[in-house]
This record gives sequence, structure tokens and C-alpha cells, in this order.
Amino acid sequence: MSKVQSQDPPISKRLAKNIRRNFFERLIEMILICSALTAVFITIAIVYILVTEASSFFIDISLFEFFTGKEWSPLFENPHYGIMPLVAGTLTTSFVALALAIPVGTIAAIYLSEFASHKARETIKPTLELLVGVPTVVFGYFALLFVTPLLQKVMPNLPTFNMLGAGLVMGIMIIPYIASVAEDAMRAVPMNMREGSYAMGATKFQTAIRVVTPAATSGIIAAYILAISRAVGETMVVAIAAGQQPNLTFNPTEGAATITAYIVQVAMGDLPHGSVGYQSIFAAGMVLMVITLIFNILGHMTRKKFAERY
Repeated sequence: MSKVQSQDPPISKRLAKNIRRNFFERLIEMILICSALTAVFITIAIVYILVTEASSFFIDISLFEFFTGKEWSPLFENPHYGIMPLVAGTLTTSFVALALAIPVGTIAAIYLSEFASHKARETIKPTLELLVGVPTVVFGYFALLFVTPLLQKVMPNLPTFNMLGAGLVMGIMIIPYIASVAEDAMRAVPMNMREGSYAMGATKFQTAIRVVTPAATSGIIAAYILAISRAVGETMVVAIAAGQQPNLTFNPTEGAATITAYIVQVAMGDLPHGSVGYQSIFAAGMVLMVITLIFNILGHMTRKKFAERY
């Protein structure tokens, strides 16, 4: 009798099922946490490498010369390490790209969200997103062999390598990012806001411009932030079509080198590992990271401001 009483009561099927479910939920939660921490670890590792290698560079080159110098020629016999020409090229090509991509992408998002039929939307949006899958080297030769010759018919003095053609093609590349993200933000606006606007006598265009777009401003600005980061970090288009000669100018009709184009040029093995010239790519990369970070912070602050307003 005592032997029978000492046995543990059997676990019900329902309790066993709950135990298994809780175990798998905990396991999935741990996998998700590890994935998130992996992304954070990779970011910290990138920053650590850039800062470590750049600090070795700044032992030999002063910060004042690096940030105020107007000549960048680390591959020459008499090297100069003024980053301003590369910064000017990066900002100029990015500005040209955004000047095309922001208005065109925003207009495309408004059309897809408010005016296009379901069939047209299901056709145009995937077609736009196909541009994202095209290799950037293809866009680079497209800028060099197609866009630049067209521009030279209008501007005969335009050199073969110029920032204008490269920037315009970069803008074409960025349009799908803005159009897709901004259209998703506009589609998320509640339908009752549109219906209220229609009830007040507003037209479809007035509703799209004065109601839907302001309500989706937070998401639209997020699309702009993504576009800015994409433009600043573009490599192959500017390396092929804008030239690789550092030139301190903000004139888009001239050729110039960008930070990413210089990194590609040096990373191909022209300089020995550990030399000052080789370490300069990490200093340039750190400047690029800081520029991107500044744009992201400004965009985040603006997006937060509009999100609180609406």
C-alpha cells in the first residue's frame, strides 16, 4: 500500500503540452535575443576596427591637416592627406541623387497609394523594386556609356567622368527605396481620415496632399533617411562614372572622387598593409560613418518631431 502511495501522479496531456510549448517559446526567444545581440556585436566590431586602425593613422597625420587640407594624394611620392576633396565629392553626388530621387520617389508613392488602381499598383510597384536587384556595377556603366553621352549633347563641354551623370543614376537607383517605404507609410494612414476629408468637400488630390501626406510624414522621412544613407554609401557608380581623381569642388559637371571610390581604389592592393596610405582608408571610412550617423540623427529627430505632431 505504501509503495503505491509513493508513486508520483501522472502528468496530464494538457500540462505536458503546455510544458513543451513553453520550452519552445523560451528557445525561440533565446534565438531572437542572440540574433539581435549579433547585429549589435557586428556594429560594435566595425566601429572598433575603424577607430583602432584610424588611431594608428592619426599618430602620423595630424587631425588639423586631415580635416582642413585641400589636397588628397596619399598614392603620390609627396603624399597629402586632406579629406575635404573626398567629402566634397561624396556630398555633391549625394545631393544630385537626392534632388532627383526625393521628388520623383515621393510623387510615385502618392500615385501608388492614392490614385493607382489595384492592378496598376500590383504591376508598377514590383517593377520599381526590380531596380533594387540590379548590380550597381551595371548602373555605373549605364551612367558612363548612356547617361553621360546624353548629357554631353546638351552640355558639350561636359567631361566623360563627371558627378552629374553619376548622381543622376544614383538617384534612379534610390527611387524604389523612397517610393516603396513612403507608399507603405501612406497606405497605413487610416481610411476614416480620407473619408472625413471627402465629407468636408475636399478632392482626391487635396486629400492626398493635405491629409494623407502630412499624416504619413514620419514614414516618409524614414524613407528619406534610408535614401540618404544609400546615396552616401554608394561605391561602384561613382567609382566608374565620376572618376577617381580627388577634386575639391561642388560643381557637379566636374569629375571627382568620393570616399567610397577611394576606399575601393586602395583596397585593391596598391599599398602595402600597415602603411600610412593603407591606414588612410580606415580614417576615410570613419569620416563616412560619421557623416551617415549625422544624417541619421537629424532624420530621426525630424521624424520624431513630426510623429509627435501627427
